[in-house]
Amino acid sequence: MSAKPETAKVSRPTSRRIEHVRVRYRAPFNLRCGAILIDYIMLALILTISTLVARLMGGGARLAGGTAENIGILITLVAAVLDLGVLAGLTGKTLGKWTTGLRLETTDANVPGIGRALLRHFVGYPISFLFFGLGFLLAIVNPTGRALHDLIAGTVVIREYGSTAVTKARLARPRV
Repeated sequence: MSAKPETAKVSRPTSRRIEHVRVRYRAPFNLRCGAILIDYIMLALILTISTLVARLMGGGARLAGGTAENIGILITLVAAVLDLGVLAGLTGKTLGKWTTGLRLETTDANVPGIGRALLRHFVGYPISFLFFGLGFLLAIVNPTGRALHDLIAGTVVIREYGSTAVTKARLARPRV
């Protein structure tokens, strides 16, 4: 008879896969207003400084100050596209949203992209302003917290700290 070698079973620690649950918190209306106010204050500040420089250079539209004022308007438009379009499209945050802890996402929880952010801010906002700003007030009564410009662009504004992954085990663990 031939002896068969015995193999010892070594118990290996099994890697426990932790599943994540995405929790999204609706952005409060007052924080959304604060975020857009910060963005618009930044743009108005750029325009104000350029106007002051134009007036210091001699003032009117026909003099040297007119060129400085036009350059200020151009810088303001570039800053608006960069902040509200490119920055919001690539990171989901404008400077105002970053300051207030909000983030812009698509409805399937992705970064919106530059095209969608430009659509939201430069087409959706003017449409939301129509009829005395009722498009913005839609965010108060909509259960998902989406305003008219969010519905047009397919986006949602959420609280940044609420979008972290939470494990199911942590949620299911009883509190002592």
